[in-house]
Amino acid sequence: MKRRAILSVSDKTGIVEFGEKLASLGFEIISTGGTAKVLEDADIKVTSIGDMTGFPECLDGRVKTLHPKVHAGILAMRDREDHMEELEKLNITPIDFVVINLYPFKETILKNGITLQDAIENIDIGGPSMLRAAAKNYRDVTAIVDPRDYSKIIHELEDTGDISLDTKFELAVKVFEHTAHYDALIFRYLRQQKGVEEFPELLTLTFEKEQDMRYGENPHQSAVFYREVGNFTGALTEAEQLHGKDLSFNNINDANGAIDLLKEFDEPTVVAVKHANPCGVASADNIYDAYVQAYEADPVSIFGGIIAANREIDKKTAEEINKIFVEIVIAPSYTDEALKILSKKANIRILKLASVADSIPEGTWDFKRVYGGLLLQEWNTKLLPPMDELKVVTEKKPTEKEMEDLLFAWKLVKHTKSNAIVVAKDKKSLGIGPGQVNRIWAALNAIERSRDDVAGAVMASDAFFPFPDCVEAAAKAGITAIIQPGGSIRDNQSIDTCNEHGIAMVFTSMRHFKH
Repeated sequence: MKRRAILSVSDKTGIVEFGEKLASLGFEIISTGGTAKVLEDADIKVTSIGDMTGFPECLDGRVKTLHPKVHAGILAMRDREDHMEELEKLNITPIDFVVINLYPFKETILKNGITLQDAIENIDIGGPSMLRAAAKNYRDVTAIVDPRDYSKIIHELEDTGDISLDTKFELAVKVFEHTAHYDALIFRYLRQQKGVEEFPELLTLTFEKEQDMRYGENPHQSAVFYREVGNFTGALTEAEQLHGKDLSFNNINDANGAIDLLKEFDEPTVVAVKHANPCGVASADNIYDAYVQAYEADPVSIFGGIIAANREIDKKTAEEINKIFVEIVIAPSYTDEALKILSKKANIRILKLASVADSIPEGTWDFKRVYGGLLLQEWNTKLLPPMDELKVVTEKKPTEKEMEDLLFAWKLVKHTKSNAIVVAKDKKSLGIGPGQVNRIWAALNAIERSRDDVAGAVMASDAFFPFPDCVEAAAKAGITAIIQPGGSIRDNQSIDTCNEHGIAMVFTSMRHFKH
């Protein structure tokens, strides 16, 4: 019996060559719409779906393959005598190959200015139905959804005259992977039309492989990087790499943290990150001064770290950066001279992200994987409550300059692993104490790292002080103002200690744990 193949693809890559090969191997080619025209223009003989079913396409092409002669031809089990007798009785011929890729829903929703109706019109119905039917009956039907598989199929047909069961099963798995991804994109898009997303009862996530990694956090861990489908301006995934080898697992994680912190600033700012924690941050009138001050904040830790800037990198700044080894530089742009200077080092990665300062939209989801489950929360896009809700709880009020430094330090402590303390002065980090198991250790670490500059500096804490010991340490170091959420049952002890030492303290009523 002559074998039959349905070819109906949105992505026409390689379809003519594939159709020619199938035809030369004796297949009857059945096709629809645009695919049929492309094949016929290449002088490939095609049977239309309408001629096969005896029923014309209708409703502007919405209905063309949803017909028993199609689906029974695909789903009939060849080793079931009753199935084959029923096909013969109904005058239905089996279909052996289903070659389909779906309406371009993803490409449609990524375009600017599309309407909901545009998106809905690009939801494929018949394609997924045929693919799923073919994949279900993979023992008898070869289902092909990816043009990259065409050559493999032709090689097997030419070598053995058939497709192996292993290959058919592999292709069936790919079909269900593909249709699940397709449906997840539709689900996500339609939910987003409601505005800020609520947490659904059933959560289906879909991502596309962006890059195989050499290894994960450690060389013995395999890893891969997946990209979320959508328009994510300001995201690391939108960056253009201008120089250097591929980013590693740790590079991506650390760079994301640097960009996340950088988004808090409008003025020229440089953020240096090491192991996902800021190690030097400064704001200034220009990006050169911001870099120098960020470097001076912690010249030890910045070595081998990541630098992110929210202004163009010029020649002078590039020359300064090149005095040390850094893994990555991220900036919205580079002058030609700066790019030449930075590119002299083979091992530096240079990323251009024009939208680096774009904020993350409210309602964006943040994920944390746990074994056997997934934690889901809103992205921490808030920094402070309205300014008039901040409370000065001490007798001494912060000066205008102290308040400026307190707000600067607060931005940093939000993006530092808890327990976190930041000491800053003149819009420059002095000491950062990240990831400690108690708050006083974080405070002592931050003060120690501030070296001789700590007198007259300010302190920020990501959560309340459970005891007055952090205030006592701050007073001993010469810190003059503190910002923290408040909310401890012992707040009065910290307030009294501040008053005793003439320290101003501001409560934000907003905590910023980061784990």
